[in-house]
Formats: sequence, C-alpha cells, structure tokens
Amino acid sequence: MSGPDATSLRNLPAVAAVLATAEVASLLERHGRAATTEAIRQVIDDARDALRLSPMEAPSATDIAQRARGLLEARMPGLRPLFNLTGTVLHTNLGRAVLAEAAVEAAVEAMRHAVALEYDLASGVRGERDNHLRSLLCELTGAEDATVVNNNAAAVLLCLNTFALGREAVVSRGELIEIGGAFRMPDIMARAGAKMIEVGTTNRTHPADYRDALNERSGLVLKVHTSNYRIQGFTAEVGARELAAIADEAGVPLLNDLGSGSLVDLSRHGLAREPTVREAVAEGARLVTFSGDKLLGGPQAGFIVGDRDLIACINRNPLKRALRVDKIRLAAIEATLNLYRDPDRLAERLPTLRFLSRSHADIEAQARRLRAAVAERIGDGFLVDVGDCHSQIGSGALPLDTLASAALSIRPLGSQRTLEHLAAALRALPRPVVGRVGDGALQLDLRCLADADEDAFLATLAHLARTP
Repeated sequence: MSGPDATSLRNLPAVAAVLATAEVASLLERHGRAATTEAIRQVIDDARDALRLSPMEAPSATDIAQRARGLLEARMPGLRPLFNLTGTVLHTNLGRAVLAEAAVEAAVEAMRHAVALEYDLASGVRGERDNHLRSLLCELTGAEDATVVNNNAAAVLLCLNTFALGREAVVSRGELIEIGGAFRMPDIMARAGAKMIEVGTTNRTHPADYRDALNERSGLVLKVHTSNYRIQGFTAEVGARELAAIADEAGVPLLNDLGSGSLVDLSRHGLAREPTVREAVAEGARLVTFSGDKLLGGPQAGFIVGDRDLIACINRNPLKRALRVDKIRLAAIEATLNLYRDPDRLAERLPTLRFLSRSHADIEAQARRLRAAVAERIGDGFLVDVGDCHSQIGSGALPLDTLASAALSIRPLGSQRTLEHLAAALRALPRPVVGRVGDGALQLDLRCLADADEDAFLATLAHLARTP
C-alpha cells in the first residue's frame, strides 16, 4: 500500500501508547485495565477501517483515549447517580425521594453486617421483622398497630385481599384512580379477589350512596385520597369521619388509602396542606395505607396502620410474606422515621422536605452564582441566563400546587436541533444531567441541586468538551 492511507495507518498509535496517556489514568481507575484496553482496541480497529476507506489524518493517542471514554461511559449501568434538574422533586422515573444521610448510613450498616432481622435478642428466639418499625409507626400516627410491605399498591392489595376476598368492596366512583404505569384501582381490586361496588357519580357521592350499597356481602369500604388530581366545581364527597361511622354501622372496616401520605403538617414548611396519617387514624378509619418514598421522604415502602386485630389478620395472610421488605430497606425506613421524632430539625435532615421548602430567593442566588461557569462549559453556541420557573412536587402529590423556583435557561444561538443535541449530551455525561425542554430553551431547575453538590455539578459539565 502507498500514499496517505499507508502513512496514516502507520501513524495509528499502539494500544500501549494510548494506555500511557494521562487521559487514560481515570479510565483505568473507574473501569479497570481489561475493559479500558478492550475499548481502546475497538477504537483503533474502527479508526483503521475508516482510514482504509478514506484518506485522512490518523487520530492521536489522546483522541483515541477520548473516544474510548465515550465507549466506556456508554456501557455504564443506567442505574447510576444523576442530577435531577427537571423541577420535579419526587420524580417517579428518577427514583422519587433522595434518602437522608441517616437512612443511607443505616442501610450500609445493614448490608455490611448480620442484623437481628427476625431474632429477639432478649429471649433468644425467633422474632418478627415488623417489630423494628411497629412502635415508631404507632407513635407517629396514633394507631394501635402497624405493618409494612414493599410499596403502597401492595399495601392496598393486601388489605383488599384480606378483608374483601370473594366479597364486595364499596368505593366512590370519583375515587377510582389511575396512577403511573397504567395502574388502576379497579384492576388491583379485581386482582385482590374483591368485587368492586361503585357508588355515587364522578363528581358527587353522598352518605346514602354508601348506606344503600352496604349489605351482608360487604367486606370493607374503601376511601382513596385523590392525591394526583382534583375534581372541582359542582362536587360532593363523604368525609372520612362520617364514612368511618357509616362503615362501623355496617360492621365493616373503612380502609383509607392516603397514597402519598404525610406524617407532618406541610403548611409548617410553606407548602399546601395535605391530610396527615395521624388525622386519618383519628377520624376513625380502621386501616390507613400510605407510601414511604413520596412525601414521607424515605425508601420505597407501603405502610398499613390501624386496629390491632385487623393488622393481625393482615399479617396472617400468606401474601404478606411475598410482599415483605428486606433488612436493607427496613434499616433505612427505621432511620427515616426516627427523624420525624425531632420535627424542629426535620427540614434540614430530610432531603425531600429540604428541597420542597427551599425559597425562591435561595435558588435564584444559586443560579446566579453558577451561571457564568455553566455558560463557559456549555460553549459559545448557547445563551445561558437565569429565569423564574415553577417546580412540581411530583409522584401525584398536590397536583395543582407548584413551587416558585429559578432555573438556568439555555437557548441555542442557532438551530433548535442544537438544543436537542445538548440535552442528549448532558444525559450522556458520566453523571447525567436531566433538565426539561420547553419554550425553545433547556431549563435546568436548581431546586434539587444542593449547595454541597455545586462543585460536582460543574466538574460533570467539564466532560462536555470531551464528549465524542
């Protein structure tokens, strides 16, 4: 072979030469020698094929190292840390609640060591894993007893299967909710073996509707908090206290599904008020279900609190074992619930509440602090400015309420396709950055960017220049 192709091929650096570059040191540390060497060989092979097809200058060892980085980062697991700058605090697709440090530490300790999961240290005999949470949940909710399963949908399923298997479950037509992933309440009732009895209309349900539907075939009355939508206008619903009395008269329990479920009055922290679990218990519901990873700010879990005899029935259901949580999650849940025993410091220690209660002024100041550095890393093809926006709570909680926030607004100086490429490049970073695109700009809402994470955020953006 002669000509520029032969020269270029001879100029291709060897694998050893690329491995010796400074750029590869971090790849070796992060991915290991075997994976890094394989990626470099693949890049060199691809470059060799390209040179044979078309005369061009051979890539340098540094160029090959950068391309190898792109290959390695593309192979990284999808379940890795990212920056949630979407403006949705409890983003279901991004894992919902960020755990408190106390919960993270407790989970790590449970992973590292054997723990008394189902072992009574005092008596030396088998114990129950729910005992680690029972007293805490009762203290925080005012309920007689409590149990825990892997999420709130499982909690509702378990209650329905325990008390309405082969029987009727009475529910208002206006509360037949659908949540993410096409999960519908009628479907879960059917899977639980309950016959759904709808009462009232979409917008109005009255006490007589429930009384007329209750009979000897009734297993329970279900009330569902419509946490992810609101029906407004000409409406009527039966409050939990009155409905509990109606259910008691018929001799069946009221199951009040709060969905997101809050253990504190959120209005103390400048947020719209949501019914608390303690209030639902006090209103007379025999069973109350709620989530662990939404407004509560903990790991994914479903809690059932209520009357002692009903919780005992639930724990005897064979499904309970199939829906139980492991030691890692139990440790994180316990640590999270313990934070609620110190309400005065809750907002500073629980990330979910800290993010939700951040002031607009604080977020705007952070945006102005970061604007110049972000603009430098994004490059000359974009205009980066600070703008007002509105955050959402997410995960179906308080759907009509938004939170005043501030964002870094990135607008392309050229084609809108450039903006799409930038958004894709940000998602492809070693620690992805996920924002939202709208009104011709990429908005990076900083509500969920802690001050302590600013340096890591800017360091991540520095990789943009090296993204192939």
